[in-house]
Amino acid sequence: MEDLAWFRYTLRKFLRFSENAARLCGVTPQQHQLLLGIAGHTGRGWATLSELAEFLQEKHNSVVGLVRRAEKCGLVRKTQGGDDRRFVAVSLTRRGEAILLQLTQLHKDEVRRVQQGILNLPKIRPTTKAKRAETFAAAPDKKKARATKVLKKTVRRSSHD
Repeated sequence: MEDLAWFRYTLRKFLRFSENAARLCGVTPQQHQLLLGIAGHTGRGWATLSELAEFLQEKHNSVVGLVRRAEKCGLVRKTQGGDDRRFVAVSLTRRGEAILLQLTQLHKDEVRRVQQGILNLPKIRPTTKAKRAETFAAAPDKKKARATKVLKKTVRRSSHD
């Protein structure tokens, strides 16, 4: 559990660093993620709104708004498909490319630091059924009763999902 907590803490620290770096470069953290998605997600240097929604793990309509705001800021440009006006390709402007390059440089050392921290974590091993049974058998009766109660609630909840 401690390893998982430390892992989550390390990720959160990286995200906080990234959010602050984006703001220092004059964009929102969401705009930074958008620029990354356009430049790198598909490998083409442009992306469709659906691809960006997947990359950002957001709803399509939210991404449409984000792209519209980024376009007003001069970060991206939209190109509609010839016959199919539903097709929209989003690409970076020179300004968007320059900001993304600046942010990428700022992130290099931080990414290395996070990688080292994660690599130095002990492996998080899932608890086996045998290990849980062994731990349960060694527990005092009060703890067994409580553990049984919690387990039953968990099973009931998961069967309703």
